[in-house]
Amino acid sequence: MDTEFARQQMVEQQVRAWDVLHPDILAVLKKVPREQFVPTGYEALAFADTEIAIGHGQVMMTPTMEGRFLQALVPTTADKVLEIGTGTGFLAACFARLAGEVTSIDVYEDFVATAKANLEDSGINNVELLTMDATQSLPDDRFDAIAVTGSIQTFDPRYVMALNPGGRVFLVVGDSPAMDARVITRTGDNDWLTDSLFETDLAPLVNGSQPPQFLF
Repeated sequence: MDTEFARQQMVEQQVRAWDVLHPDILAVLKKVPREQFVPTGYEALAFADTEIAIGHGQVMMTPTMEGRFLQALVPTTADKVLEIGTGTGFLAACFARLAGEVTSIDVYEDFVATAKANLEDSGINNVELLTMDATQSLPDDRFDAIAVTGSIQTFDPRYVMALNPGGRVFLVVGDSPAMDARVITRTGDNDWLTDSLFETDLAPLVNGSQPPQFLF
């Protein structure tokens, strides 16, 4: 396989075709070596328009969905990003190329270990990886952008409360097969603005269908 040709085709024929047009996002998808983040034995599918099983019933999102996540937030080097749901670390790697600092959490320890190795192999060193269940707790910090990489059944305001003023969170809310992809911007201490972007169907966040256990 001509890896560079396949990468260019992924970006131009798949990602761009779904209205992911921001030049910084297209550039980072061309730069980060996705083939290094797929599970062993799945390298031939690294640039295919398909989800890839990664264990624990979880999947690596399609390149198109990854592009939409990145474009919804478009972090800058001044931003601190939180990713909820690390998986193999590919999306964290993309955020790391765009943002100043990235924290990525996952409920599965082996995912965190795999992502750590993948990020090191790719020369990325501005990602902090933590094993956490986001339905139970979040890092004790505030962020400029948050990406929730699995769907949740009902909106959880804790994600907005973890933002700095003006920060934004991208998440997918609802039930399969018709879910709502949203960007929510924190506009005040207890206020936020919601923009509905598109309809989709995304695998649920682990424990995302359960009521949040966090108490205000």
